[in-house]
Amino acid sequence: MTGTPDFLHATQTSYDAIARPYTERFADWLGDKPLDRALVTSFAELVRANGAAPVADVGSGPGHVTARLHALGLAVFGVDLSPRMVALAREAHPGLRFHVGSMTSLDLPDATLGGVLALYSIIHVPDEHLPTAFAEFHRVLVPGGHVLLGFQSGDEDDRMRLTERFGREISLDYHFRAPAGVADLLVKAGLRVEARVLREPLEEEKRPRAYLLARKAD
Repeated sequence: MTGTPDFLHATQTSYDAIARPYTERFADWLGDKPLDRALVTSFAELVRANGAAPVADVGSGPGHVTARLHALGLAVFGVDLSPRMVALAREAHPGLRFHVGSMTSLDLPDATLGGVLALYSIIHVPDEHLPTAFAEFHRVLVPGGHVLLGFQSGDEDDRMRLTERFGREISLDYHFRAPAGVADLLVKAGLRVEARVLREPLEEEKRPRAYLLARKAD
Protein backbone atom coordinates (compact mmCIF):
# COMPACT_ATOMS: atom_id res chain seq x y z
CA MET A 1 0.00 0.00 0.00
CA THR A 2 2.54 2.56 -1.22
CA GLY A 3 1.89 6.12 -0.11
CA THR A 4 -0.49 5.17 2.69
CA PRO A 5 0.11 5.76 6.42
CA ASP A 6 2.44 3.29 8.10
CA PHE A 7 -0.25 1.94 10.40
CA LEU A 8 -2.36 0.82 7.43
CA HIS A 9 0.54 -1.05 5.88
CA ALA A 10 1.50 -2.66 9.20
CA THR A 11 -2.10 -3.72 9.91
CA GLN A 12 -2.56 -5.12 6.43
CA THR A 13 0.65 -7.15 6.38
CA SER A 14 0.12 -8.41 9.94
CA TYR A 15 -3.39 -9.71 9.22
CA ASP A 16 -2.26 -11.19 5.93
CA ALA A 17 0.33 -13.16 7.92
CA ILE A 18 -2.16 -14.53 10.48
CA ALA A 19 -5.29 -14.70 8.31
CA ARG A 20 -5.68 -18.47 8.26
CA PRO A 21 -5.13 -19.22 11.99
CA TYR A 22 -7.11 -16.12 12.98
CA THR A 23 -10.05 -17.30 10.88
CA GLU A 24 -9.87 -20.78 12.43
CA ARG A 25 -9.67 -19.33 15.95
CA PHE A 26 -12.47 -16.77 15.52
CA ALA A 27 -14.79 -18.53 13.10
CA ASP A 28 -17.85 -17.03 14.82
CA TRP A 29 -16.97 -15.16 18.00
CA LEU A 30 -20.53 -13.84 18.32
CA GLY A 31 -21.90 -17.35 18.63
CA ASP A 32 -21.43 -17.64 22.39
CA LYS A 33 -22.00 -13.98 23.34
CA PRO A 34 -25.76 -13.32 23.65
CA LEU A 35 -25.42 -9.66 24.65
CA ASP A 36 -23.11 -8.85 21.75
CA ARG A 37 -25.43 -10.67 19.35
CA ALA A 38 -28.40 -8.73 20.68
CA LEU A 39 -26.65 -5.43 19.98
CA VAL A 40 -25.86 -6.49 16.41
CA THR A 41 -29.48 -7.60 15.97
CA SER A 42 -30.74 -4.27 17.31
CA PHE A 43 -28.45 -2.44 14.91
CA ALA A 44 -29.90 -4.48 12.03
CA GLU A 45 -33.46 -3.64 13.10
CA LEU A 46 -32.67 0.07 13.24
CA VAL A 47 -31.11 -0.01 9.79
CA ARG A 48 -34.10 -1.84 8.31
CA ALA A 49 -36.50 0.63 9.91
CA ASN A 50 -34.70 3.50 8.17
CA GLY A 51 -35.01 2.00 4.67
CA ALA A 52 -33.26 -0.46 2.39
CA ALA A 53 -29.81 1.15 2.01
CA PRO A 54 -26.90 -1.32 2.27
CA VAL A 55 -24.55 -1.77 5.23
CA ALA A 56 -20.76 -1.90 5.31
CA ASP A 57 -19.08 -4.25 7.78
CA VAL A 58 -15.79 -2.38 8.15
CA GLY A 59 -12.97 -4.60 9.31
CA SER A 60 -14.97 -7.66 8.28
CA GLY A 61 -12.13 -10.16 8.73
CA PRO A 62 -13.34 -13.73 8.12
CA GLY A 63 -16.81 -12.46 7.23
CA HIS A 64 -18.92 -14.22 9.85
CA VAL A 65 -20.46 -10.99 11.16
CA THR A 66 -21.18 -9.91 7.59
CA ALA A 67 -22.97 -13.23 7.08
CA ARG A 68 -24.94 -12.74 10.30
CA LEU A 69 -26.13 -9.31 9.13
CA HIS A 70 -27.15 -10.86 5.82
CA ALA A 71 -29.14 -13.51 7.70
CA LEU A 72 -30.86 -10.67 9.58
CA GLY A 73 -32.17 -9.34 6.29
CA LEU A 74 -29.65 -6.63 5.43
CA ALA A 75 -28.00 -5.91 2.11
CA VAL A 76 -24.45 -6.01 3.42
CA PHE A 77 -20.87 -6.19 2.21
CA GLY A 78 -17.52 -6.51 3.97
CA VAL A 79 -14.50 -4.21 3.83
CA ASP A 80 -11.10 -5.22 5.19
CA LEU A 81 -7.52 -4.00 4.87
CA SER A 82 -6.13 -7.50 4.44
CA PRO A 83 -6.39 -9.06 0.96
CA ARG A 84 -5.83 -12.48 2.53
CA MET A 85 -8.72 -11.96 4.97
CA VAL A 86 -10.92 -10.85 2.09
CA ALA A 87 -10.00 -13.97 0.13
CA LEU A 88 -10.87 -16.23 3.07
CA ALA A 89 -14.16 -14.40 3.64
CA ARG A 90 -15.10 -14.86 -0.02
CA GLU A 91 -14.20 -18.53 0.24
CA ALA A 92 -16.35 -19.05 3.34
CA HIS A 93 -19.27 -16.89 2.15
CA PRO A 94 -19.33 -17.04 -1.67
CA GLY A 95 -22.76 -15.42 -1.88
CA LEU A 96 -21.58 -12.19 -0.21
CA ARG A 97 -19.40 -9.34 -1.40
CA PHE A 98 -16.07 -8.47 0.23
CA HIS A 99 -13.44 -6.03 -0.92
CA VAL A 100 -10.14 -4.57 0.24
CA GLY A 101 -10.39 -1.07 1.67
CA SER A 102 -9.65 1.27 4.57
CA MET A 103 -12.11 2.96 6.92
CA THR A 104 -10.06 6.16 6.64
CA SER A 105 -10.80 6.38 2.90
CA LEU A 106 -13.91 4.42 1.95
CA ASP A 107 -14.28 3.99 -1.81
CA LEU A 108 -18.01 4.72 -1.65
CA PRO A 109 -20.26 7.58 -2.78
CA ASP A 110 -21.75 10.05 -0.33
CA ALA A 111 -24.99 9.16 1.49
CA THR A 112 -25.33 5.61 0.17
CA LEU A 113 -25.19 3.40 3.28
CA GLY A 114 -27.91 2.66 5.79
CA GLY A 115 -25.37 1.55 8.37
CA VAL A 116 -21.70 1.09 9.22
CA LEU A 117 -20.62 -1.70 11.54
CA ALA A 118 -17.07 -1.59 12.91
CA LEU A 119 -16.47 -4.30 15.50
CA TYR A 120 -12.94 -4.40 16.93
CA SER A 121 -11.42 -2.65 13.92
CA ILE A 122 -10.95 0.90 15.23
CA ILE A 123 -8.54 -0.60 17.79
CA HIS A 124 -5.82 -0.54 15.11
CA VAL A 125 -6.40 3.11 14.17
CA PRO A 126 -4.15 5.67 15.91
CA ASP A 127 -5.80 8.58 17.71
CA GLU A 128 -4.86 11.14 15.09
CA HIS A 129 -6.58 9.14 12.32
CA LEU A 130 -9.79 8.27 14.17
CA PRO A 131 -11.55 11.58 13.34
CA THR A 132 -10.89 10.88 9.65
CA ALA A 133 -12.53 7.45 9.92
CA PHE A 134 -15.58 8.85 11.71
CA ALA A 135 -15.89 11.64 9.14
CA GLU A 136 -15.92 8.94 6.45
CA PHE A 137 -18.67 7.07 8.30
CA HIS A 138 -20.73 10.26 8.42
CA ARG A 139 -20.09 10.99 4.74
CA VAL A 140 -21.24 7.61 3.42
CA LEU A 141 -24.34 7.30 5.63
CA VAL A 142 -27.80 8.28 4.47
CA PRO A 143 -29.73 10.62 6.79
CA GLY A 144 -30.85 8.56 9.78
CA GLY A 145 -28.16 5.95 9.13
CA HIS A 146 -26.55 4.18 12.09
CA VAL A 147 -23.03 3.30 13.22
CA LEU A 148 -22.28 0.51 15.69
CA LEU A 149 -18.76 0.41 17.10
CA GLY A 150 -17.28 -2.32 19.27
CA PHE A 151 -13.88 -2.04 20.95
CA GLN A 152 -11.92 -2.98 24.05
CA SER A 153 -12.20 -0.30 26.70
CA GLY A 154 -9.12 1.27 28.25
CA ASP A 155 -7.64 4.40 29.72
CA GLU A 156 -6.04 7.30 27.88
CA ASP A 157 -2.86 6.29 26.03
CA ASP A 158 -3.59 2.62 26.76
CA ARG A 159 -2.02 0.67 23.94
CA MET A 160 0.16 -2.29 23.13
CA ARG A 161 2.13 -3.72 20.22
CA LEU A 162 2.23 -7.39 19.31
CA THR A 163 5.20 -8.69 17.36
CA GLU A 164 4.05 -12.32 17.28
CA ARG A 165 0.70 -14.06 17.09
CA PHE A 166 -0.23 -17.61 16.15
CA GLY A 167 3.48 -18.25 15.74
CA ARG A 168 3.78 -15.62 12.98
CA GLU A 169 5.90 -12.48 13.03
CA ILE A 170 3.74 -9.33 12.96
CA SER A 171 3.81 -5.65 13.95
CA LEU A 172 0.34 -4.78 15.14
CA ASP A 173 -0.64 -1.88 17.38
CA TYR A 174 -3.75 -2.00 19.59
CA HIS A 175 -5.36 1.17 20.93
CA PHE A 176 -7.72 0.78 23.92
CA ARG A 177 -9.95 3.77 24.61
CA ALA A 178 -12.48 5.07 27.10
CA PRO A 179 -16.01 5.03 25.61
CA ALA A 180 -16.56 8.69 26.54
CA GLY A 181 -13.60 9.81 24.43
CA VAL A 182 -14.72 7.79 21.40
CA ALA A 183 -18.27 9.10 21.84
CA ASP A 184 -16.96 12.67 21.79
CA LEU A 185 -15.20 12.02 18.48
CA LEU A 186 -18.40 10.59 16.98
CA VAL A 187 -20.28 13.73 18.02
CA LYS A 188 -17.60 15.96 16.49
CA ALA A 189 -18.01 14.00 13.24
CA GLY A 190 -21.70 14.89 13.22
CA LEU A 191 -23.09 11.66 14.65
CA ARG A 192 -25.47 11.58 17.62
CA VAL A 193 -24.64 8.90 20.19
CA GLU A 194 -27.81 7.02 21.10
CA ALA A 195 -26.54 4.18 23.27
CA ARG A 196 -23.46 3.14 25.25
CA VAL A 197 -22.92 -0.39 26.56
CA LEU A 198 -19.97 -1.57 28.62
CA ARG A 199 -19.82 -5.24 29.53
CA GLU A 200 -17.31 -7.01 31.73
CA PRO A 201 -14.75 -9.43 30.26
CA LEU A 202 -15.88 -12.98 29.50
CA GLU A 203 -13.71 -16.06 29.94
CA GLU A 204 -10.36 -15.40 28.22
CA GLU A 205 -11.05 -11.68 27.65
CA LYS A 206 -8.87 -9.32 29.66
CA ARG A 207 -10.63 -5.99 29.10
CA PRO A 208 -14.22 -4.71 29.21
CA ARG A 209 -16.00 -4.50 25.85
CA ALA A 210 -17.53 -1.18 24.84
CA TYR A 211 -20.26 -0.66 22.25
CA LEU A 212 -21.41 2.71 20.94
CA LEU A 213 -24.47 3.21 18.74
CA ALA A 214 -24.64 6.50 16.87
CA ARG A 215 -26.91 8.01 14.24
CA LYS A 216 -26.59 10.57 11.46
CA ALA A 217 -29.19 13.31 11.68
CA ASP A 218 -32.18 13.11 9.32
